[in-house]
Amino acid sequence: MLLRKIIYIAAGVFLFSSTGAAQNGGKAKISPLSVKTVSAVKSSSAYAELLLRKTERTAELEELLLDYTEEFPKVKEIRFELNLIEKDSDKILAVNAAEASRLTLALGKLMTRKIELEVNLWNLRIQYKDDHAEVKRARRKIEIFDRAIKEILP
Repeated sequence: MLLRKIIYIAAGVFLFSSTGAAQNGGKAKISPLSVKTVSAVKSSSAYAELLLRKTERTAELEELLLDYTEEFPKVKEIRFELNLIEKDSDKILAVNAAEASRLTLALGKLMTRKIELEVNLWNLRIQYKDDHAEVKRARRKIEIFDRAIKEILP
């Protein structure tokens, strides 16, 4: 519910700034096309895959916070992952309706797997220096997934 409100607010801010509402006395007209775009994107498999991961991790975070503080390593890790999920969700929401067919389950799986690899890299960097072989391998895997995602979603 909160995510839905945030998305609608963000869409409204975008529409307000892009329709020239400031020059029209502050009265913005919401374009039916933009509402369709948000709807098409939010009903995509890629968005659903990210939302599923976000929901799972948020539930896990809430459970951890019953017993641990914000300084607990697993809490920090989940917060880091949720931030990455939010960034990728924003990328998906920026896709226009004409390109919504690109937002497949495969893309969602690529994005969630890349996020998992980024969290792994984050954990490795806590333990090792950037020139360590494990860190380099993890970075390379992320680059491979990033290229695959960019083939689908430039």
